[in-house]
Amino acid sequence: MSETSGHGLVYECVNCGEKVKTEELELRGGGIKCTFCGYRVLKKIRPPVVKRVSTK
Repeated sequence: MSETSGHGLVYECVNCGEKVKTEELELRGGGIKCTFCGYRVLKKIRPPVVKRVSTK
C-alpha cells in the first residue's frame, strides 16, 4: 500500500550511489533529481520482501 501512495519509497542515484527518499524529492519541487549531485537518473530500490505464491 505504501508503493501506491508514493510515500516511503527510496531511490538510488545511478551516478553517485546516494539514497534519496521520496519525501526529499517532494520538498524540492517534485522533480526527479539527485539531492546530492544533481544527476537526473534514479532507480527504485526494491524492498527486501520475498513474495510467496502457493502452488495449490
